[in-house]
Amino acid sequence: MQKALDAARLRVAVVGASGLVGQTIVEVLSDRAFPLHTLELVASPESEGAALPFRDRTLRIRSLDTFDFANVDLAFFAIDTALSERYVPKATDAGCLVIDNSRAFRMDPAVPLVVPEINAQTLTQGLARGLFANPNCSTIALAIVLKCLDDLAGLKRVEIATYQSVSGAGRAGLEGLSREAARRLNGLDIEPDPVFSGVPIAFNVIPQIDDFEPSGYTREEMKLVCELRKILDRPTLEVNPTAVRVPVFYGHAAAVHARFRDGLTPERARKALEAAEGVRVIDQPTPGGYPTPVTHGALLDEVFVGRIRQALDTPQGINLWVVSDNVRKGAALNAVQIAERLVKTLI
Repeated sequence: MQKALDAARLRVAVVGASGLVGQTIVEVLSDRAFPLHTLELVASPESEGAALPFRDRTLRIRSLDTFDFANVDLAFFAIDTALSERYVPKATDAGCLVIDNSRAFRMDPAVPLVVPEINAQTLTQGLARGLFANPNCSTIALAIVLKCLDDLAGLKRVEIATYQSVSGAGRAGLEGLSREAARRLNGLDIEPDPVFSGVPIAFNVIPQIDDFEPSGYTREEMKLVCELRKILDRPTLEVNPTAVRVPVFYGHAAAVHARFRDGLTPERARKALEAAEGVRVIDQPTPGGYPTPVTHGALLDEVFVGRIRQALDTPQGINLWVVSDNVRKGAALNAVQIAERLVKTLI
């Protein structure tokens, strides 16, 4: 049985604090006045000693190699999969609760994959092991929208095309787009970045995110399939995804075609989404009457939905457009919301 937490003495660590998601977790903890007594910032040995602001003070990063997880109650992990596989068990063995942002444990049946607006009740399943998985950035936004409509009309099938910003590849993605765009605009040759599979990203779109699997789908696309099925508790849900990298700094978008068991009108879908937790509908058939990554996909916490319309071929089909900040709700904010629910459960 997991020990109770003392909100007045809660000791928290952010692992990967020098990275884009890790730094955003620190910001969100401050923004939401998360109850903690101490905060430890942890990263690779190369970042040891670097300073980051938190609330009214400055904190120094400590090395992951020598950090003792017995000294914290809760740790957010925002590092790559291989490092999570190595260090998360050390943390949980030390009695630390872990919320992991990598794909390392997402499909483990014993580890809840949590979007708090949807399946917070699964958190109790992870208490014995002390481990909770944060879903993929695009999955989170899509799951919130699809769960709402599934409850309304019975989701049968969903076809998705994502348009994912370069911040999904971390700081290297942001720097790669900036560098390429500057060289292109100055008439200079560019050397494509390996972070984008060796394909130029500036003024381009790339229909590949992560490695290809034997099926011909990419790993990113299969994350959508497997994670949506697990979060929605629909193991046979038909999901057909295409994931595309686009030259936008922040904000992921998705064009969605969903088919339902029951007939569903745009009006009913819109009304349900307007009432859904964490969703904001911007849906006017006028220029700018819809969300975009630039206008709604950065530094905002909601999942935005627009272009809600009937499928042309069936009254059981709805088409819509989804936008969210992939670094905040797609990673850092969702992780902190998981922690908030955990604290309420264990205090």
